[in-house]
Amino acid sequence: MSFSRRDFIKTAGLTFGALTLPSWAYEAQAAASIYLDANKDAMADAALATAKKLGASYADIRINRYRIENVSTRERQVQNVSSGQNFGFGVRVLINGTWGFAASPIVTIDEVKRVTAEAAAIAKANSAITRKKIELVPTPKVTASWKSSFEKDPFDVPVDEKTAILLKINEAALSVKGVGFVNSSLSAVNEQKYLATSDGSRIEQYIIRTIPSFTATAVDRASGDFQSVNTLREGQQIGYEYLSKHDWIGEAKTAAEHAVMKLKAPSVAPGKYDLVLHPSHLFLTIHESVGHPTELDRALLWEANYAGTSFLTPDKTGKLQFGSKMVNFVADRTQAQGMATVGWDDEGVPGQSWDIVKDGVFVGWQTTRDTAKLVGQSKSTGCLHADSWGSVPFPRMPNVSLSPAKTNVSQDDLIAGVENGILIYGRGSYSIDQQRYNFQFGGQTFWEIKNGKVGGMLRDVAYQSRTTDFWGSLDGLGGQATYEIPGSPNDGKGEPGQSNAVSHGCPPARFRNINVLNTASGTNAGQMEDYD
Repeated sequence: MSFSRRDFIKTAGLTFGALTLPSWAYEAQAAASIYLDANKDAMADAALATAKKLGASYADIRINRYRIENVSTRERQVQNVSSGQNFGFGVRVLINGTWGFAASPIVTIDEVKRVTAEAAAIAKANSAITRKKIELVPTPKVTASWKSSFEKDPFDVPVDEKTAILLKINEAALSVKGVGFVNSSLSAVNEQKYLATSDGSRIEQYIIRTIPSFTATAVDRASGDFQSVNTLREGQQIGYEYLSKHDWIGEAKTAAEHAVMKLKAPSVAPGKYDLVLHPSHLFLTIHESVGHPTELDRALLWEANYAGTSFLTPDKTGKLQFGSKMVNFVADRTQAQGMATVGWDDEGVPGQSWDIVKDGVFVGWQTTRDTAKLVGQSKSTGCLHADSWGSVPFPRMPNVSLSPAKTNVSQDDLIAGVENGILIYGRGSYSIDQQRYNFQFGGQTFWEIKNGKVGGMLRDVAYQSRTTDFWGSLDGLGGQATYEIPGSPNDGKGEPGQSNAVSHGCPPARFRNINVLNTASGTNAGQMEDYD
């Protein structure tokens, strides 16, 4: 009997879809038991007492458990089901104005004492070669617990239920003639975090994030062309109820139809256009051109070797015209469903919101307890984060969001004011320089706007600008009803690299006279700006 690769994949897929994995349950229960049974306060007492005995002026310990699950499918098959978790602690000490850090997965009091001594030795060694001593701004002492907002923990939902909904999403896309491939996945993240500081804080947090996604690909076999459209939704700090709060199946069918349309869509004529950018697209432009350049450690050149620097510098605070007077960016660690939302950051600073750009003027930075004084601030904005108990905490981006119009402006209202433009949905390819100043962005779908009306689809579109020119050209914003909060679960930074989840809320927005390129031809009608 012959058994083809296709038969094998089909059979394996059906088997994965039908089986539950009881070993996961035992592992999850065991890890949960270890985390819950660990006397975290006693371990914290041991770490902080050891640090003080060894000369630390400040110390903290994080005892954390992380759970990750991913289910992925392709067409009518389950491709992969994976589940992972880890548990451990990390100790940070400040001695002679210098940090030391060490960590371990062995969560016992003896190991806590040993690791704390190791962190102290590292701090003392570093202090011998450090020129500028670290000073921490104060933060209130707190004893509290915090849980992110969710209705249903995705880790309590059977795998069979998750695979079933993904396969329904795939089936909806496959029902569209011309669609040949569909991928979908559902990821869930759970962070259980305990923090104790020598300032007297004891904080526990429980955070859930849910990240569904799919891609529909249409194929023209005669020409060999293929075009894809991804989901326009992004992950959020929300529970499994996210799967019922949005019509994923309906969106999958629409995405498939748009993928087919892209096969026959005309290529854009390069030139100057007005742009109307949907939140599913605009959030990534915000992330790269606003979120990253306002990271203070980047502006101070601390990340220059890997993540780059910033065109912003401390002397420009309160002076630089970042955008038009309609532009207001707020950094927010309290925003509902924002993936960087917390009760407290990783050194006990409460979640808060503050202005980054106010009425078009750059006014604020992302800071931590050891960077706030460097820009004359008396308190931290709470941006310290580590992606694991074994990672060194360092400054990471909060949710950075564009405020909507105060009046009830719709996306159609923005479009009505455009004679010759393009409406863009979804995240696509992008390129931006190491100072986050010159950039180019693509998208998922592009629609011609003529005389205030949306017309047919275009393809091969990318726009190019400089950060301050781009935000200076903004002259229209949607109202609160149009506001969405997309985000990214994997914002990379640091050496060794760490990942941070972050969201960027925004309404649709209109930008005037932006340079548009044709990505297929590489031409732009001779209107390339000199960005040197």
